[in-house]
Amino acid sequence: MRILTVVGNRPQFIKAAAVSGRLRERHDEVLVHTGQHHDDALSAVFFSELGLAEPDRQLSIAGGSNTSQTARMLSALEPIVAESDAGAVLVYGDTNSTLAGALAAAGARRPVIHVEAGMRSFDRAMPEELNRVLVDHVADLLLCPSHSAAANLAAEGIGVRQPSAGAEAKTPQVSVVGDVMVDVAMQWQPRAAASGATLDALGVRPGGFLVLTAHRAGNVDVPERLATLVALTTALAADGSYGPIVLPLHPRTRKRLDEAGLRSTLEGAAGVHVTEPLSYAAFSALVCQARAVLTDSGGVQKEAYLAGVPCLTLRDTTEWVETVQTGWNTLVDLDRDAIAAALGGKPPAERPPLYGDGHAAERCVEAIDTFVAERGIAGSQ
Repeated sequence: MRILTVVGNRPQFIKAAAVSGRLRERHDEVLVHTGQHHDDALSAVFFSELGLAEPDRQLSIAGGSNTSQTARMLSALEPIVAESDAGAVLVYGDTNSTLAGALAAAGARRPVIHVEAGMRSFDRAMPEELNRVLVDHVADLLLCPSHSAAANLAAEGIGVRQPSAGAEAKTPQVSVVGDVMVDVAMQWQPRAAASGATLDALGVRPGGFLVLTAHRAGNVDVPERLATLVALTTALAADGSYGPIVLPLHPRTRKRLDEAGLRSTLEGAAGVHVTEPLSYAAFSALVCQARAVLTDSGGVQKEAYLAGVPCLTLRDTTEWVETVQTGWNTLVDLDRDAIAAALGGKPPAERPPLYGDGHAAERCVEAIDTFVAERGIAGSQ
């Protein structure tokens, strides 16, 4: 069967790198890159480094508000879905690319496959939360990274046969497959933990520095919070108790810092190493060897957990609730006292395998095969 896969940002490239190869052993995949992350440091390098096939279609749609970007993607994807003659459309995660791909498929009456379904932060102020909720409610096959994600779907009635549904209505299928990012992490992290090149280039030593990333709208698009983030970063670095801070700067954050006139403050601060966005291997080396990770990224929270490195989440909610429940992740928002308390603690003695065993991609493809067979879906080869 032909499956049209829509990707657009760094985490989706990593997830697709786990699934795409196995998917292509059994199906004809058409890979569409929306261009949501168009910068080479967040796009091209991941395709080459992770061995992901080059996109069949490149839409180059970046910038603008969430609404306008999603609308432009949806408009561009509509004819592609029709022309591809795909039997289903596969999307990952919770970005604007995810929502546009799912809506384009649903509008064309093509089944939607959602990898990383069921995640909830329960914060509707986050664009990502709106995207993941909307996608889950139009999806036909929902592939969950954890049992708590499946429970979230059940609580919303997804995957539960509705008594009022007509005889022809098909109940969405929900399957817990694990997290495909674990597959990639298990492959890369042993090498990353032993690699010294990135640390040497930055002049930091294993266990003697912090990694910080920030790009969520709630932190960088609100001027007051962006100023607080900068002040917090410079203060933590100046304190000296935690070592220097390495900050790979996301293009969105760079733009907001420039608009606010704050980038020079960060780049000139003692103990703050501002870098360009890093490749997967280089960033993994930093995460695996850091004292702790401070981030507002859901994907980075997971990467820190898998590396056995404490994470401090610069938000007051998270969709990866299990990492908080096990004590490896602390919600600190932008509170310096909360950060200091978390950095002063010791990591838990245990780190259970929350998101699978490194074979999630295999389970995704098996679930897709079963879904296709049960639904009798046809699509060009």
